[in-house]
Amino acid sequence: MRALLIVNPNATSTTPAARDLLAHALESRVQLTVAHTEHRGHAAELAAKAADEGMDLVVVHGGDGTVNEAINGFLPAPTLGSPDPAPTEWTPRIAVLPGGSANVFARSLGIAPDPVDATNQLIDLLSTHSSRTIGLGYADKRWFTFNAGMGWDADVCEAIDSSRNDGYAATPMRYVATATRTFFRTKGADPTLTVEIAGQEPVRDVHYSFVTNASPWTYFNARPVHTNPHTGYDTGLGVFAMQTTALFTTLRVSGQLLRAGAEPKARKLFRVDDVPSVRIRSSAPIGLQMDGDFIGQRDDVEFHSIPRALDVVSPPAP
Repeated sequence: MRALLIVNPNATSTTPAARDLLAHALESRVQLTVAHTEHRGHAAELAAKAADEGMDLVVVHGGDGTVNEAINGFLPAPTLGSPDPAPTEWTPRIAVLPGGSANVFARSLGIAPDPVDATNQLIDLLSTHSSRTIGLGYADKRWFTFNAGMGWDADVCEAIDSSRNDGYAATPMRYVATATRTFFRTKGADPTLTVEIAGQEPVRDVHYSFVTNASPWTYFNARPVHTNPHTGYDTGLGVFAMQTTALFTTLRVSGQLLRAGAEPKARKLFRVDDVPSVRIRSSAPIGLQMDGDFIGQRDDVEFHSIPRALDVVSPPAP
């Protein structure tokens, strides 16, 4: 099996010694080529080249942003409006070795959080030919694996990206502090959103919205955060839209998201699971993020669920 190992040397929890150990271990199972990313978008370029060369497997050692880049590098666009929109062209399988600060995609697939443990797990999975085909989200001509959002969370992602450029690590506490500052700075001042789902009345006066392809949506340290507990890689998209920025409601719903088995509910919360698509319009350009990376300002985005889009080396679905 020919494999490319894409390493983001600037990812939060990667070290040179660990990277060498991972590569050495993988070389015992596959014909391995190792490439380090050197700039934003490089993972996409490397993954596209691997696909063009007919490699069987792309292994990503980095955070969720690097994984997202790699997938967008080799996975062609879906045929929207088709009964079977998933790409039909041959593409490599993908495997993930956590190296970022959150590693939501890897953890949601049941991959061990420690990169050395994850490497041993990957070798076992390759030996038993264990993989699954998962659905992905697609919006703004881009794939996303677990989550996208417009509004508050996108503003947080933009601020975190800026702090990374200034040399600050993206730690869980930095996310909390940034989210809190952003919430109070933009409270009541952002444009309002309208959420449109086929067959339902539009949901207006939304302040921020998450569109999820998996649950959990993210993690607070080791605690999973579930906005749409019934959403997964084998279902449609989940939509979570808040029609208020009132502090009490926000805190109450935030507490619900952290409780195992909770079903987030509030009078000003719109939540639905398993939809094939959703359109979100904004009264003015507002931030868009995908898989934790800030994409830019948008005022009209359509999000689509694409079933069976990607082959992943992972444990079986729970």
